[in-house]
Amino acid sequence: MTKLKPKAERDEAEGPDGGWGWVLVGALFISTSLVFGLMRSLGIFFVEFVQYFEESAQAISWISSTGLAAQQFFSPLGAALCNAYDARLVVMTGGCLAGLGLILASQATCLVHLYLTMGVISGLGWGLVFTPMVATVMANFTRRRTLALGIGFSSIGLSSFAFNPLFQLLVEKYAWRGALLILGGLSLNIVPCGALIRPQRRPKAPEKVETENKSSRASLLHRISSHLELSLLFERPYITYTLAITLLNVGYFVPYFHLVAHSRQAGFSEYQAAFVMSAAGATDILGRIVSGWFSDLAHFRLLHLLSVWTTLAGVFIMLLPVSSLSSSYSALMAISLLYGFCSGALTSLVFAVVPMIVGVERVMGALGLLQLIESGAGLLGAPLSGFLKDVTGNYVASFLVAGSFLVLGTLTMATLPRYFSCKDPPAPQRRSLDDRDKSLRPEMEQMNSLPSDVRS
Repeated sequence: MTKLKPKAERDEAEGPDGGWGWVLVGALFISTSLVFGLMRSLGIFFVEFVQYFEESAQAISWISSTGLAAQQFFSPLGAALCNAYDARLVVMTGGCLAGLGLILASQATCLVHLYLTMGVISGLGWGLVFTPMVATVMANFTRRRTLALGIGFSSIGLSSFAFNPLFQLLVEKYAWRGALLILGGLSLNIVPCGALIRPQRRPKAPEKVETENKSSRASLLHRISSHLELSLLFERPYITYTLAITLLNVGYFVPYFHLVAHSRQAGFSEYQAAFVMSAAGATDILGRIVSGWFSDLAHFRLLHLLSVWTTLAGVFIMLLPVSSLSSSYSALMAISLLYGFCSGALTSLVFAVVPMIVGVERVMGALGLLQLIESGAGLLGAPLSGFLKDVTGNYVASFLVAGSFLVLGTLTMATLPRYFSCKDPPAPQRRSLDDRDKSLRPEMEQMNSLPSDVRS
């Protein structure tokens, strides 16, 4: 007969599900609005950049894609720094870099400047902010984790609703340079959000590795792997899930980058085009909260719910050009509302599923590696869409291809072990440092055994 754990031990294992965690949800709410909410609304600048720099849609698309890819590429760095040092300092540094990149972008004289400032510098800042904030909130919730993430991520839809007309107004009043300067100052509000993170007690396990031989290469590799959770790369469920999210990521952001330009090409006014994205942002908010609430009722597996929302989002992306080709603004608005709801509903589930695959103890590293691997998809999604527009002359093929990637991501998730089971498999348990690094130890021993001239 299975022995029940003491109540105090169960509570400690499950997390507080409240208290200061709700303050961190508020910090996540603000910081994500200034990361992805701002990133989604950069489509307002797309037309301005095309006209000012007289470049192709594909070339301009690399600005947003570079920022998105940099945010995801540097996420493992943010996770590793949090594991090694302090999440509070990492997030505050990221907020400073995010604001600095946009401020420098306001002085750009060529596209390369925008790639480096809005892309690399701000993207680095976003990477240091997003993953640590999400992992910190997840560590403070268990039973209401999906709802907490849904509330925190709802700011992305809210900011999308507010930022699109606001950015359009700023561009008209101060031109794109003045608008970017204001957005840079706005992004600095991430810094006080990071200051709300309380320092966490750190396990002593990494120190045990150092005591073996602080100067040895094996010790260094053990320490790096422990902070980055590199052993996850040898686990099939994690790799399969990461591949599915990577495919999803190729098409997910395409409407936010190109729907405004597509709407204007279809003959709608600037404010009508901006309002389409604002309306999608409004239903995005509703989708995140409803999805979080319904998921925590535990009527269905989170993985199955994620599959449903991902498939619906892909279908509605493919339907977006149909409505605008018929010059029906009401049809375009209706499909945009449905897409916004589904895209919002799936977002918090993407992260909430991760602890069920890797365990809560490895969430920080798992999220960082997930963001890193999918960064290539984020980098190629918008330029691929822009390339298809340049070739065909419109965005129909762009949206069809983008939506198909989301559907392909769902099919990939269906190959996960025990996917068709009605119950979640047991969550992976905490493993010791020796067990966690066992998969890497043979490779490190082999490297140390090689002659020095071969290793060099």
